[in-house]
Amino acid sequence: RTTVGSRLAAKLGWKFYDADDYHPLENKKKMAEGIPLNDEDRIPWLCTLHDILRREDSSRQDAILACSALRKMYRHVLVNGASAVESNQPEQPGENPALKILFVHLDGPMDIIAGRLEKRRGHFMPPELLKSQFDTLEPPSAPENFITVSLEKSLPEIVLEIESAILQG
Repeated sequence: RTTVGSRLAAKLGWKFYDADDYHPLENKKKMAEGIPLNDEDRIPWLCTLHDILRREDSSRQDAILACSALRKMYRHVLVNGASAVESNQPEQPGENPALKILFVHLDGPMDIIAGRLEKRRGHFMPPELLKSQFDTLEPPSAPENFITVSLEKSLPEIVLEIESAILQG
């Protein structure tokens, strides 16, 4: 995610954020100990990420966020913020309108992703937690705004495919 997102942001001239940089220390410690995060761990982190995206949107700055938004609810929080969690009521017109986000589902077999995680150095999440992420994963589906890109393609092909989808609107 980070490599794809940072390359894409550099190519487009957009800001880049790595969601892992915004995990609270407690989440990082938990993952470092091999304990998967739960919804209670992730929701405040996702709300922080939403606030960052909202700030960029308010200043008309396009941004790329590399984030494991594994469940539909997590993606809903990224789009709508805390209101997605606090209430099931539809938003009122003019009140904190939802962000327009294109979710990119980087899809690939666990062995390819595991191989890439093994090469990563100095990260708090051990590769042993990958299975828990696959177990949690709810791939995006309609009506979510998303594209699926195969991780079996080369990095330049992946970046180009995402760039093309963004430019096509």
